[in-house]
This record gives sequence, structure tokens and C-alpha cells, in this order.
Amino acid sequence: MAALREIPKSEDLDCEFKSDLKKLSDNELVDTVIALSNTKGGVIYLGVEDDGKPTGIHKDHADVVGLSALVSNRTMPPVSVRAAMLQLSADGLPDENGVKVMSIEVPRSIAIVASTDGKILRRRLKADGTPESVPMYPYEIITRLSTIGQLDYSSFPLPNANIDDFSREELTRLRDILFRNRNNGDQSLLELPDDEMLSALRMITVVDGRAVPTVTGILLAGKPEAISRCMPTSGATFQVLEGTEVRVNQDFDQPLLYTIEKMREMLDPWNPEREYEAGLFRQSVPEFDRRAFREALVNAFGHRDYAALGRVRVLIDDEGLTISNPGGFVEGVTIDNLLTVEPHGRNECLMGALKRIGLAEKTGRGVDRIYEGSLYCGRPLPDYSASTSASVVVFIARSAPDKLFMRMINEEQERAGRPLSLRALLVLDALKRQRRLTVADLRSQLHATDSVTRATVENLVEAGLVEGIGNTSNRSYMLSSKVYARSGKSTDFVRQSDIDRVRYPELIMKLARQQGGKVIRRDVEELLHLSEKQAYRELSKLVDEGSLKSAGRGRGSHYSVV
Repeated sequence: MAALREIPKSEDLDCEFKSDLKKLSDNELVDTVIALSNTKGGVIYLGVEDDGKPTGIHKDHADVVGLSALVSNRTMPPVSVRAAMLQLSADGLPDENGVKVMSIEVPRSIAIVASTDGKILRRRLKADGTPESVPMYPYEIITRLSTIGQLDYSSFPLPNANIDDFSREELTRLRDILFRNRNNGDQSLLELPDDEMLSALRMITVVDGRAVPTVTGILLAGKPEAISRCMPTSGATFQVLEGTEVRVNQDFDQPLLYTIEKMREMLDPWNPEREYEAGLFRQSVPEFDRRAFREALVNAFGHRDYAALGRVRVLIDDEGLTISNPGGFVEGVTIDNLLTVEPHGRNECLMGALKRIGLAEKTGRGVDRIYEGSLYCGRPLPDYSASTSASVVVFIARSAPDKLFMRMINEEQERAGRPLSLRALLVLDALKRQRRLTVADLRSQLHATDSVTRATVENLVEAGLVEGIGNTSNRSYMLSSKVYARSGKSTDFVRQSDIDRVRYPELIMKLARQQGGKVIRRDVEELLHLSEKQAYRELSKLVDEGSLKSAGRGRGSHYSVV
């Protein structure tokens, strides 16, 4: 029996229309399945023209089971599609008397899918925005496998490299970095001779009884000529723009240890500091938090796609700091879950070495440090919205620090004897910017569960930084009177907490008139986030004033406009 379901209006990366008037060839159908499976998955609508008009399927494609078997038998590994018959009108809407169209749902594969004759394809969008299936080239296979977590390219041995390709200067630099990072680095590595240290960091591996440098080894400590020969895609660029004038434009094709240290040094002249008073002391606050810059830079090098052309780019301009790298987010990571997803990356071998050296966050939560750099100073949050499937881009805006917000954070941490959690900082930042929010509002911004969000904000209530308004089910939150008083904005607190109460009668009467002159208590509870008793009290006031009159009893009780 045909299903009744509407289809999309146009094709996209994960949606393909195929005409079947002249019977679509099996090869073309299988090629489209392969391309979709190797990209995002999606749906093929067989029997629909390119303009979205349903024209029906050929009789040879009317067998749902047979079509699924055809795809499975012609793909390797076999792709299990789900086919279903639809009936549609000429404008693509469900219609019991319409033409029959086959919907073929293609899952996203966790491996590289090929046809049984060896053809490998992927999807992409053309310049005009329409999709097409194109060959997947060897370097793209590496990119795809590393993106879905099936391959760690950074652990690959480089057969055209040898131990002599390591730079003695960079090995010394590695030990110096380890020595300086006593709190973060693995100090036991300092006791090892060079060959054992390289092996422990997986910078070399044994192939046919011979020690061979890995991609990680050459990237971190290879000679420039070895990097150029073995890893020509590893370059980086540091740029500074003032208006349209280029002040700095330096390319790096050196080892990562040198590049990361040099870029951190190059930031300083373009990173002015502001001073503010913290109790009896004065504290310097740079324009861009140095630890956040280090983590963003290490993340860019550690998670970039080294099988793809492109350079890590650091840009400082009038608007702020931008760091970008080739290679999009890996499977399972999105802009929305950056702060909550389980840490995992594209180059586990390389990131493992950077962690043990002390350059990367041990817990794999470097992005938390990037956010903390902005949150502690009350500045706009880091922006990843310019990221695509081909690159990750983080932008940190120029902004003066919020001194009162910083003082509040510092005083609370001194009182508690421990730093505030990232979630607590996010809650305080959200309430500072949006004044008054519910648990549902905060949950969407924290990307956490209701229980976690409620626990975080209630802890801040106990600490006196946040105040709750209303009962449990309709409770909303705002920064406490203490916080507003400390910032000299007590009138803002009064406005946020009391202005709604002043307008309660007006809002209730407006709701009653919109509902045909009638309102019930539950309407008022939902409108004003009040408890049952509070809602009854507000309605009773309006009855006493003569604006409303009570009518009915029990379930039928309501209030009418006089």
C-alpha cells in the first residue's frame, strides 16, 4: 500500500530527484546511493523530475523489496536502504489518486562505500546550489575516514622518511617545552633518551624492523626540507590587518613546535592590555586571553585535516581574532554540542603527543578554556558560526572587559575557594545579557538536560548570585539584587523584578478580552508564571475592583469581563 507523504520542494545535498519515465538505469541509481552514503546519507525520490514534479515510476522499479535487494547486491559493503511507495499529486502533495513515486532512504555509512565494480563517489553542491555526484579521490578517502573516526592519519608511518629527518634543534625545543610545562607535561619523558622519547610519543614506529618517523613525528620535530617533502599540506599563516592595510603577513612551513611558539610571541605586540583594580591589587587583562589563544591555536593544528590542501590561518583585524583550519568538525561534533560532546578528534596520535608535551589540555576540553577566556572577562562568547564541512573557524571579538562582572566572579571564587564551573559562568553570562530566563531558556543555551541546568542555577541561587522568581514549575531567574547593587544598577533589578507585577492586571484583562471576555485561573498561571494561589489572588483583586466577575463553579468556574 502506498504511503501518503509530502516531498521536498527542491533537491539538496541529501535529497535527489530521479526521473523514471524512460526507466532510470540501475547503474545511475546505485551511483546516487553510493554518493549519498559517502556524504550525509539522504533520500532519493524515484519518479520525480528535476523541477520537483512527480511523474511516476517505471513498472520495473515498482517492487520495493527487489529495489532494496538491487542496491544491496551492487554495493560494497552492502548498503541497506529503506524503500517505500508514495502517492503524490502533480504539486508533490499526498494524494490517494496521485502518481506512484518510490522513496529510497539511504543511511550515512561509517565506512567507504563503493560499487561492486570499484566506483567510489560522493555528493557536492555545484556553484548554482544544485547537487551532483562526483568521484571520491584517494586523498578524500583519507579525509572521509578520519572525519568519521575510522582512521588516524597522524599515526601513519612515512616510508620516504628516516630518523635523520628529525631536527636536533626541534628535539631540544621539545625537551625545553616539557621542562617549562611541569604542571601539564609528562615529566617522565625527560628521563628518556631521544629514541625512547620519540617512541613514547608515537613520533616513530617500527616498519620491517626499521624505525620510521610518523606523520606526527615529522609535523612536530621534522627538518623543514623533510616537512616540505613528506607533509607539504602542513603550512600556516599569521596575518595582521589594520583597515585594509596589511601589517603582518608571515607564512610558516616549519615544525609545529616552532610555529606554535613563534605565533604566540607574534600575538603579543597586537594584544594590548588593560588594567583594572581587583581589591588591593591591579590586574592586567589582555585584549585576547593568552590561554584561550593557545588552546585555539593548538586545536587548529591538532584537529586540522592534513590530507587536504590549505593552511591554518591566524588573522588579527579591527574586529577581532580569527583562527581557521582545513577540515570540518569530525563525526558527532557540531557547533551546538561543542561544550558537551565527548572529546574526540581527527588526529588522536598528534593530539596525544601535544597533551603529553603540555601544549594541549590533558582532558581534551580545550574548547572549555577558549570559552572561559571570554566568560571570565564578561566578553562576547567565541563564535564558531562561520565553520563549514570543509573548515573550522573560531572568531573572538575585540571587546573591553566587563570589570564589574569580573569582580563578581573573582569575589565568588575567593569566597568559595574554588573556580566557578563553565556551566555556572555560562548561566551568569546569559542572565547578564538577557536579564531574565527560565530553565528551558538556559537549557537551550547550555545544551544540557533540565536536571543539570536546574542544579547549576539553583547552586548560584544558594551562592547569592542569582534570584529565583515564581514557583517550581514556572520559575524564572535573574541576577540577584546584590549583584545589581554592586554594579550600581539597583534600578535595573527593580525594573526586572517588579515591572511585571505592576502590569499583571493589564495583562490579565488583555488576555480575557482576546478570549471573548472570559479567563480561567490556569490561563493566568501560564501567562504570568504564577502559582495557583498567586493567580487566584490577582484575579480576586480584579473582581474587587469591578473589572471582572466570578462565574460558575468547579471545573466550569471562570471570570468574565464586566
